[in-house]
Amino acid sequence: MLHADQAPIRSARLTQSGTLRASVRSRLWMQFDSIQEIAPPALSFDWDARVRFGPLVRLRVRDALLEGRAGSRVDLWSAIKLGADADRPELNQGALQRYLAEAVWYPTALFPSEHLSWTPIDERKALATLTSHGTSVSLEFHFNREGEVAAIYTPQRWMKSGRHYVQMPWEGHFFGYWECSGMLIPAAGEVGWYLDGKWQAVWKGRVTYASYELES
Repeated sequence: MLHADQAPIRSARLTQSGTLRASVRSRLWMQFDSIQEIAPPALSFDWDARVRFGPLVRLRVRDALLEGRAGSRVDLWSAIKLGADADRPELNQGALQRYLAEAVWYPTALFPSEHLSWTPIDERKALATLTSHGTSVSLEFHFNREGEVAAIYTPQRWMKSGRHYVQMPWEGHFFGYWECSGMLIPAAGEVGWYLDGKWQAVWKGRVTYASYELES
């Protein structure tokens, strides 16, 4: 929720902590702490996480979107590359959907613009369509009675399965809105996939710090 005269966000910095797992089929939940830098005018983000994989093993996971190109990399102890992927159509589209979903944490990015349009679905739902560097994605936004974004959903988001990508239904939930820099943002969220008709979380996180640079 925003005031009518809210200045647009030039940049945002979020720190998060929580748990994640590599896939919906994995039973191993790992703790993480992350720092995310977002530049809404450029439709870009950089998520840098430290993940605890067992008592002595640490992973560094980085996901980014810049100029329409996405990248993802996993390193052991920030030194040994375990895996990486970059600038694939499926990855680019998935990262842009993530940027759109996470805009609840930099909400002026949800203002209608040359890149973003809204289409009403019903009293509590609307479809947001975002276009960047030739790629367009859409997400359903579900609002609660207070007008806060309670959930986002798409019937098709690319999920990596082995060496390939498959499209699966994807959904996220947001909780505990609080005021920061004159804006209401959720304190926590979770995202996951529908597998065999059942929603299963793969990421659960809480914002521990948020700061914004606003346009003058």
